Amino acid sequence: MGGAASSTARRGGGTALGDLPESCIAEVMLRLNPTEICGMARLSRTFRAAASGDGVWEAKLPRNYARLLAAAGAGGGDEEAAALEAEAIPKNEVYARLCRRNCLDGGTKEFWLDKASGGTCMTIYSRALSITGIDDRRYWNYIPNDESRFRSVAYLSQIWWFEVRGEAEFCFPEGTYSLFFRVHLGRPFKQLGRRVYSAENIHGWDIKPVRFQLLTSDGQQAQSKCYLTDPGVWINHHVGDFVVKNSNEPLNIQFAMVQIDCTHTKGGLCVDSVVVGPQHLARKKGPRSYE
Repeated sequence: MGGAASSTARRGGGTALGDLPESCIAEVMLRLNPTEICGMARLSRTFRAAASGDGVWEAKLPRNYARLLAAAGAGGGDEEAAALEAEAIPKNEVYARLCRRNCLDGGTKEFWLDKASGGTCMTIYSRALSITGIDDRRYWNYIPNDESRFRSVAYLSQIWWFEVRGEAEFCFPEGTYSLFFRVHLGRPFKQLGRRVYSAENIHGWDIKPVRFQLLTSDGQQAQSKCYLTDPGVWINHHVGDFVVKNSNEPLNIQFAMVQIDCTHTKGGLCVDSVVVGPQHLARKKGPRSYE
């Protein structure tokens, strides 16, 4: 129908959609999100050309995209070399590279840009965390799990002193971020092709709440607590929020999940990862589905 209208407009001497100046189309695209830009690129060659312009995509990239590109390429890298590379590469390609899952610290951490919003996200795998008793198989074991991006999770059978801590240092772009622990009550597994879970070792989480802590290198702090409930589903428990004001300086974040009341044991818990992402994404997706 759109093609017929365009053809009729041309025969009648009118202006077709593809006749709009590329600069005008680019101006419109600056007001769209990346997903919408990609959709408009399919309309015509003119729209596709406008959607490939560096000016459009540079506006969607974080200010410190050269630093992020260096981290994506070599887990740190030479900032000056990364800046030169970022200048040479089309900005839509830079955006695409940063939207991939980029590994850090030997594959124990990942960061990426959310495709729709351009927000920076990070996941920190359980093997990068400091877990009390992790080396004693009476308490903890790493078990395979295809619901984890890292293909295994830390599973707690039983322990008196529950303490999981971690940290990350990264040049987050400016903005407000939320931090979550991704955990699961019960041991999930497959049975006859169906997803089920074992509740055998679940105990102790309804007696005292788990405490969550967050601390940043510039003095920000947050605390929260809750009882662990809802076995059989992955839940992202909100630890707190922090604000990044300078994307050119690495920010160190430290976080913890503890229940150290030794009057009772607790167990039957899977710890998959710690998730960091823009606050608006966390609110939009909710605690059960935030990735």
